[in-house]
This record gives sequence, C-alpha cells and structure tokens, in this order.
Amino acid sequence: MLSRPRKLSHYLGASCFAVMSLVVSLPTTATSQVTAFKQAVAEAAARDSDLAAYYRQNGYQPIWTGMDDIDLKRRQALLDALADADDHGLPAARYDLDDLMTQLSAAKTPRDVGLLEVELSKTFLQYAKDVQSGMFKPSSLDSGIVRSAPVRDRQQTLAAFELSKPAQYVRDLPPSSPEYTRLMKEKLRLERLIADGGWGPRVSAKKLEPGDSGKAVVGLRNRLHTMGYLGRSASRSFDTDIQKAVQAFQLDHGLEADGVAGQGTITEINKSAEDRLKSVIVAMERERWLNLPEGKGARHVLVNLADFHARIVDHDIVTFKTRSVVGKNQSDRRSPEFSDTLEHMVINPTWNVPRSIATKEYLPMLKRNPNAVGYLRLIDSRGQVVNRGNVDFTQYSARTFPFDIKQPPGNRNALGLVKFMFPNKHNIYLHDTPAKSLFARESRAYSHGCIRLHQPFDFAYALLAVQQDNPKQFFQSKLKTGRETQVDLDTEIPVHIIYRTAFTNAKGPVQFRRDVYGRDAKIWKAMANEGVALRSVQG
Repeated sequence: MLSRPRKLSHYLGASCFAVMSLVVSLPTTATSQVTAFKQAVAEAAARDSDLAAYYRQNGYQPIWTGMDDIDLKRRQALLDALADADDHGLPAARYDLDDLMTQLSAAKTPRDVGLLEVELSKTFLQYAKDVQSGMFKPSSLDSGIVRSAPVRDRQQTLAAFELSKPAQYVRDLPPSSPEYTRLMKEKLRLERLIADGGWGPRVSAKKLEPGDSGKAVVGLRNRLHTMGYLGRSASRSFDTDIQKAVQAFQLDHGLEADGVAGQGTITEINKSAEDRLKSVIVAMERERWLNLPEGKGARHVLVNLADFHARIVDHDIVTFKTRSVVGKNQSDRRSPEFSDTLEHMVINPTWNVPRSIATKEYLPMLKRNPNAVGYLRLIDSRGQVVNRGNVDFTQYSARTFPFDIKQPPGNRNALGLVKFMFPNKHNIYLHDTPAKSLFARESRAYSHGCIRLHQPFDFAYALLAVQQDNPKQFFQSKLKTGRETQVDLDTEIPVHIIYRTAFTNAKGPVQFRRDVYGRDAKIWKAMANEGVALRSVQG
C-alpha cells in the first residue's frame, strides 16, 4: 500500500530554478548552437514517426524549451499533470517525473535541451493517451472486450496543444463524463477510508438472519456501521435496523434484497476497501475506453453485463431500466463488450438459429430423433422447407450439415415477440424471451450471448415514444398481425454494451457488482503490472 505521492511542489522546491530558467541554455545568437539543438531534436524524434513528422513540419522549433513564457506554461502544465497521475489511477512511474526533473536541472548544452525537448513531447503524448483513451488496447486483455479505445492522432494532439492554453488543455484530457468524475470522487473516498483502517474486522459467519444474536451479529452490526449503512447501535441481536441495513447493502451490490445475510451477502460485506478500490480504478480505465469524441450520445442504450440490466439514458439521466439475461460464463457464450447503433426493431421475429447452435445442439438431437424440436423448420439452399422424413441426419457432421434452421414467429419463439437490432459482426442483439423465470434470479448469465430483456414491450414503447404519438398502440397493432414486421427508428441510437463491477448513479452510493466473467481481474492485473498501485490518503 502506497501513501499519497509527493506533489510537484516537492520537486519545485529543489528544481524550480531549472524549470523557470531552462531557456538560458538556448542562446539565439549562435547559429551553431541553434543547429546543435535542431540536430538533437531530429535525432531523438527519428525513433518515433509521429514526433519526427511533427518536428519536421514545425522546423524543429521548441514547444517546451524555448524562451517564450508559453513554453514555461506548457512545462508547468505537463509537470502538474504528471504529479497528479495517481489521481486518475495511472502509474506515476510510467512517466518518471523524477527523471524529467533531473534532466531539467542537468540540461546545459543545446544538445541536452534538444534531447529534453523530445523527451517532454514523448512523455506528454504517453500521458495524454493514457488519461484520455486508456492505458491498454482492450482486446489485448480479454478477447471478449472487442471495443476499440478512441485513440487520438498524436500529431494532431501536439498541434492542438501548441495552439492551446496549456493548463486548460491538459485539464480537459480526461473524460468529462459525470461517471468519470463520480468514480474519481469515490476513489479518493476509498483511499481516505483505507488510511483510516478500512471497514474493520470481517464478519465470521456463514449466515445471519433476523432473530440471531451473538458475536457474529455484533461484527455484522459494526461493519455495516462503518460502511455507512447503519447508525450507532449497541444491539447484539439481528433486529429490524440491521435487517434494513442489510437490505440497503444488498440493493447497492446487486443482491436479492431479502434482508438476510446469507453466504453471498456476507461474502460481499467482507470484501475489503482495497478490493472495492481496485474495481473503481478498473472502472475509470474502462470509462476512458468509452471517451468518444462525440460522447456516448444524448440518448443511448447502456447494457451493463455485470449488473444484468439494460438502460435508456437521456442526457445522463436514466429514463428506463429493465433486468436482462446475458451470456453464460462459458468461453463461447460470454457476451462481448462493444458499441454500435440501434437501427430498428423486429416485431414477431423469426429466429434464424445460429449455425453453432444448429450443429452443436440441434443436430445431435435430430440424429437421435428426426422429429425432435418439431417447432423448428429446416430450410435448404433454395430456401425451401425440408421434409424431415426424407433426411438421414446421421450422415451429417457439424461441418457438412447443409440446412439452415428457423423458428417462425410466435409465443414459443426463442426471441419472444420482439428483437432490437444493431447489426454487428458478433451477431448480438437485444430481444424478448419466453423464458421469463430467469429474470427472478440474482445472477442472470444464461444466454448464448445475446441480451434478453425482462420488459421488452416497455423498452420498445420508450424507443418509439420520440416518433409515435401513441407508441403502445402502434406497437400492439403490429404485434396483433402475427406477421414479422420491421420498424425502423427515425433516429438511430448508440448502444454501449459495457462491463462494470463499479458504477455510479447521479445520487446515492457507488454500486458494486461481482466480476462474473473475471474480466476486471484481468484488467487489474495488467494495470498492476504497469505500476498502478493502491494508495492511502490522509483526510
């Protein structure tokens, strides 16, 4: 556990003169010295094609180490940002502020200054990329994270910075979303909590419920109090106040809010502040991956796989929310994370069975009994329905199976009565389902990868409300025909399928969820390997 790092004032106490007076190392009267500076810049930048192109375009002029006041302001803005890198859950050692300050102090010759000039640009670009778009290429950490982080053009970043007010430009690099701001606030709160000792002893029990008493209940009471869910109490029994506190905790952690501290609830209560801090830091990295230049969209659909919910968000306010079922935690079923655009819905959809399901699940059944799954239709290459009685299914393998399988519209259709399409290469979409019982479960990872919605009709009404005077009547009129009907959205809506074990609401405590796919554990491991460390902060 690290304490809060030293701020820039620590460095400036010893090196302020170097930061302020570096310009004396660049006399403008000696052509040879200017040439030596430019040669050093060209030499150092040559190892980086973007830097080489940038400095070649600007005639190898300094933007950090020149004689103008703006150069000082740029240096100051960068050094301030590096000193605060830990605030964003970034590895301060990655930018080596100590080494930069040493170079600032030691730069004596035009060549030294030229090399320093390029080093400052490299460090700036690394920091700008990390804090704006994230440290990693998402898919390199887990194959299910198929989104691309919105990395900005490095030459354009330098050019824009050169023309900007430096301090303001650097302050604007991190995501400006309310979610990122609230996550940073929670990070600081947890760091202060850790400095004060965390939430105290773990609860030693497998299950506690109303009417229980004894040391374990006292331990539960004390931990709920330090977590902020319970006022001061001397009770040694599991009373109504403790039950209400347990329910509140359960609601904030995606658990069934029955007021009973079962094994799952106690496991979550016993999670340390350090564990929660890891989730928050990972969530900040994930939010940087979503830091799109155009934003998430004034209206967008947000599906949090770890939370098992889908939401419609309008101007950062959740205007609709429904439970969801997501992909089962198996290698070929986990729902991927990506962003796309919702274009239309299909009422009374036909289910075109994915080939993987057709060959892995249905073909073995058909080999045993050609009349199995009679509600499904076999379609040949000409688009004709196949008479099963004329087919010997035993002759086919998963590779040679020549038919498509379809399920016509109806109440038994696997997609239910409506699906919501954002065409993508992953073949993922949102849809209704006849299997309603799964929505009552606490953990809802059961599908083949697509997202099932608990209230698909209400979801459809909410989407149609902006283009239909009576969206419910319009939808129901199409539904009653029993025919497959495509309804286009007048305005396409961004869809973001995300995975957050820590996320915020506009009001109330930060929400935490289980790492159902183990993806956040992988991200934290990668961040820790890069030098991200938990720290404590004195209040």
